[in-house]
Amino acid sequence: MAKRVVWARKPAREDFNAAQCYLSLICAPTRARRLVARLRRAEAMHHAAKDLLRASGLPLLPHDEKHVAADLKRIRKGKALSPVLLVQGDMKGGAPLTVADGYHRICASCYIDENALIACRIVAGGDGN
Repeated sequence: MAKRVVWARKPAREDFNAAQCYLSLICAPTRARRLVARLRRAEAMHHAAKDLLRASGLPLLPHDEKHVAADLKRIRKGKALSPVLLVQGDMKGGAPLTVADGYHRICASCYIDENALIACRIVAGGDGN
C-alpha cells in the first residue's frame, strides 16, 4: 500500500455540488450557497487526518466501507484525491467542524497515516465571515 496520499490542487466541481447538497440539508439553501461560494474562493490548507475526525466528532469508517475502500484503491494506485471541503465549528456554541464533502477521503487517509496532512478548504460557519 502507498505510504503517502497524493492530493489534487483543487477540489472537483462535483465536490462543490455535493457540499451544497449536504449543507442545504443542515442549513437554509441560501446559506448553503454562500458557504459553497466561499469554499470555492478559500485558500488550500492542510490539517492532520485525526484532527479533522476529532473536530468533526465523526467516527472512522471501516476500511471496507464502499467509498473508503474506493479511495484506498485510488491511494494505492497513486491517484490524487480531491481536497476536502469543511465548515469551521464553533467551540463556544458547541458546533463541531462540518465535513461538507470528503468524509470518506479523510477516513481513507487515516488508514494510511492518521497524522497525514489532508488538503482542505475551510470557511467559518458564521454568515458574517
